[in-house]
Amino acid sequence: MADVTLNVVSKSFGEETALDSVTMTVPDGSFVVLLGPTGAGKTTTLRMVSGLDKPDAGTVMIGGRDMTGLAPAQRDVAMVFQQYSLYPHLTVRQNLEFPLKSPILKTPQWVIDQKVGEVAEVLQISHKLDNKATALSGGEMQRVSIGRALVRNPSVYLMDEPLSSLDAKLRSDLRIELKSIQANTGATFLYVTHDQIEAMTMATHVGVLDHGRLVQFGTPREVYQNPVSIYAASRLGQPRINILPADVFGRAPLGAVLIGLRPEHILQGEGEDSIVTRVEHLGDQTRLHIVLKNHELITVTDAHTTLNQGDVVKIKPKNPYYFDADGARVA
Repeated sequence: MADVTLNVVSKSFGEETALDSVTMTVPDGSFVVLLGPTGAGKTTTLRMVSGLDKPDAGTVMIGGRDMTGLAPAQRDVAMVFQQYSLYPHLTVRQNLEFPLKSPILKTPQWVIDQKVGEVAEVLQISHKLDNKATALSGGEMQRVSIGRALVRNPSVYLMDEPLSSLDAKLRSDLRIELKSIQANTGATFLYVTHDQIEAMTMATHVGVLDHGRLVQFGTPREVYQNPVSIYAASRLGQPRINILPADVFGRAPLGAVLIGLRPEHILQGEGEDSIVTRVEHLGDQTRLHIVLKNHELITVTDAHTTLNQGDVVKIKPKNPYYFDADGARVA
């Protein structure tokens, strides 16, 4: 496996800046997840690493080698696209075998058979191996697409929202399997998702992208507990962080315009009066929608709470975040 380094990489499409001087290192053997909304530059970053697009400026290094001028086939990467990338006239088995039958790899048939069998079992498609790709459901097609990458042993795996089309249970199962594969093999993964649960449960590192700029890079816990901005704070955490005027509880630090409150920052039972507007029982916890001085918040409380709509709950902050007018963190 190998590390990946982007050094001041920029890319524009016409008037639109897709990447703006992105510098980032994906450590060897890490599972790096890129987070951000549509248009943040996540997929463009993958395409820079894969060689499908060329940067306007900057360099991409894989395993210490400058990738400038190298085609995708020369970079030893495996990419899973958000859309299914299968050969419709081939069976599932033949689709999975295809990458291993490259003249470059010269893989023996017994190794191909073993690899295909192992990956098909992990992805729960063993019973579909002799089906044509056109006879599969969307979720099954995506699993085969993931399998085409997993049968190989590339320097880097690049994955663009590979679980987005799967049902909730299978998505949960494959999160565990992908992380297990990465951890057991020491593979390097660069993975794009909108799903913060995937980021929190699978990633060793998270990169937060905003309009082509890398605004924060660190472990999921670091980004969650020490966000550099409102934007970064909003990428992780469920329910989403609450943002209110900084003085809603009284005096605020110099330069603070807004206060950020995650559920664990809201102490119940003392402080300011808030009104419960909605109670959501979620089994292991209860989500409270409350209003404080005309500002709406969401927090959590005990699963067996007796609170109801209209009840008064006293709340106060504990170790909240403060931000300036631009959304940057105030120390």
